Amino acid sequence: MRAIVFEDWQKFPVLKDVEVPTPGPGEVLLKVAGAGACHSDVAIYNFEKDTPGAVPPSFTLGHENSGWVEELGDGVTGVRPGDACLVYGPIGCGRCKACSRGQDTYCENAASMPYLGVGLGRDGGMAEYVTVPARNLVPLGDADPIAAAPLSDAGLTPYHAIKQALPYLNGGGKYALVIGLGGLGQIAVQILKALTGATVIATDTKEEAMRTAEAAGAITVPGGDGQAERIRELTGGRGIDAAFDFVGVAATIRTAAAVMARQSKLTVVGIAGGSYEWSFFTTPYESQLTNTYWGTIEDLHEVVDMYKIGQITPEIERFSLDDGPEAYRRLEAGQLSGRAVIVPHGF
Repeated sequence: MRAIVFEDWQKFPVLKDVEVPTPGPGEVLLKVAGAGACHSDVAIYNFEKDTPGAVPPSFTLGHENSGWVEELGDGVTGVRPGDACLVYGPIGCGRCKACSRGQDTYCENAASMPYLGVGLGRDGGMAEYVTVPARNLVPLGDADPIAAAPLSDAGLTPYHAIKQALPYLNGGGKYALVIGLGGLGQIAVQILKALTGATVIATDTKEEAMRTAEAAGAITVPGGDGQAERIRELTGGRGIDAAFDFVGVAATIRTAAAVMARQSKLTVVGIAGGSYEWSFFTTPYESQLTNTYWGTIEDLHEVVDMYKIGQITPEIERFSLDDGPEAYRRLEAGQLSGRAVIVPHGF
């Protein structure tokens, strides 16, 4: 079969022929319906060897995956060939407290694991077939699995961050801020509108991205000079109750921090490596600065429920597997308006 493989540090991935994998005990072979191309993939193959968070090659990329069950490994029950499923990407030890909560992203034994997840050290879904643990499957029923593929990260990650911040958005007159209107940020706007009554303010430097957010119900503020002042004006000067930074550079963190209200929460989701200098006298009282990483498999079940009833709709652009490398090139160049989804078996 064909697959898009990360072969070496700071080398662009290659499309090549590899063997069709065989599911082991407790695993299934999935015929891939769709695999989302994520900026995290770009980071993976552009990392230097000793960069914190680097995942050693080689392996097939793709941590946002959906597909149809093709073959069952030994001991697998509860799913049948032909079932459409979304894949929960993280894979922890399965034994620690975090994994017992379904939060494999925070596995206490991650340092001793051979990989972080599907498409993160272990072969992912940028291929015609992929093997995954059966426990990582979330049923899709009759929902379109191709359009659903990005939800396993671009839906799950903002959902988990927003779910953690819901207490800050309970009640009337609340304000939420979304910084960065790429794949995750656009879905974050939809989730906030579905789950809260907060006024959603969204900001980006791209006009088209802001128009999309406006269509989903957000008030937009363009990036640049005066950005923080305009955001604070929209809140009547009080500030933001819960902010979500999907970029994570120093400048975006500073912008969010500058508009926070007292007793608020700022969650940095983007992994661009920005930092922020805290000061007692310039930080609103009892405001929190935190981060999150992906979410739980329970969260992903809830994301799928929202998708099935139309509360969230990912904007996607479909690519064949042959055109997968081009999707990554366009992703690097910032030339995609939605999530690129690789479709190995035809649209």
